[in-house]
Amino acid sequence: MFEGTTGAGGVLRLVRDGHATTRNELAQQSGLSRSTLAERVQSLLALDLLEEATGVASTGGRPPATLIFNPSAGVVLVADLDALSVHVAVCDLEATPLAERSFAFDPTRAPESVLSEIHATFADLLAGRGIAPSRARGTGVAVQIGHGVPVDVHAMPGWDGFSIPEWLARRTGTPVLVDSQVNAMALGEHWTHWRDVDHLLFVGVGANIECGIVSGRALHRGAHGAAGDIGHIRLAGHDDVLCRCGNSGCLQAVAGGDALAANLSAAGLTARSVADVIAHARAGEPMALQAIRRAGRAVGEVLAECINFFNPGAIVIGGDLAEAPQQLLAGVREAAIGRSLPMATRDLRMGVAQLGARAGVVGAAVMVIEHVLAPANVDRAVQRHAL
Repeated sequence: MFEGTTGAGGVLRLVRDGHATTRNELAQQSGLSRSTLAERVQSLLALDLLEEATGVASTGGRPPATLIFNPSAGVVLVADLDALSVHVAVCDLEATPLAERSFAFDPTRAPESVLSEIHATFADLLAGRGIAPSRARGTGVAVQIGHGVPVDVHAMPGWDGFSIPEWLARRTGTPVLVDSQVNAMALGEHWTHWRDVDHLLFVGVGANIECGIVSGRALHRGAHGAAGDIGHIRLAGHDDVLCRCGNSGCLQAVAGGDALAANLSAAGLTARSVADVIAHARAGEPMALQAIRRAGRAVGEVLAECINFFNPGAIVIGGDLAEAPQQLLAGVREAAIGRSLPMATRDLRMGVAQLGARAGVVGAAVMVIEHVLAPANVDRAVQRHAL
């Protein structure tokens, strides 16, 4: 019997997680009486969260009805704000995007202006799919923030202290969850490709170097949402490299995309940004390829300490520099595996992110779905429906 499975929300969780698909299996897993279980299942059917399908009996007799989670029972509204663009999507309750649109993001715009455009885009996408706004169950936003307010005010001037959840909640009428972009990407990659792994590190390597931590299949944010900020871990032997945080030798200042661009420019190549570094690498420019591999080694050095400390089951490398996966991942593997303890790397899997630009919106959708469909929240929805 699984803990917390006596309510309708717990029954739904058993079905969603694949632990039970028939009433007999649900009774065994939950320990509920058949009459109580029937009541729980009926309430979930009434909310369209479950569907019932009857199979074909192979040996005669009435086949058991199969209970299936219905991802079309509602939608979630999500937006992912990166340095250059805003990716907006409407997703079903399996985090599958049903409609998407992107527009340019100017971080110097007032937050009300940007969020108004996001809100209008939500309305357009819903209308385009013929979905009533009342079907929206929650809203998620991925951005460089913590607890709903920006923490990197240098990147987003004018957003300091602005409450994104409060502004959007008043207009969408839904619960609004906001988290950092790297955390959303970690959730998205874990949900779509690594759900069999309990403990995962997602490392975004671009202009910034950040890490999203999945522990026990859930995000680990730390006391103030700052967990995973590996970009400001000191890298030995680079005390002469100053970081914008005020310290020296930070991983990001040594191996981040802006640092690589600056180093290539100093060597005679035109490289103003991480995009230029990637362009040179794709063109086969040896200096760019070597620079990315060295960056991978630097990231790997820091990850070795994380591997020994956290013992993850998988490490996923994403971000702009992951567009040159052979060089970056080779460098990461070389340093991370070589400097980690054998016990910590015995079953460690390492790969490159698969979702690309969709990682943020998929992860933001997962964040909202897991909140809305948490057993306690489902139980409250059942109670409201019964009134």
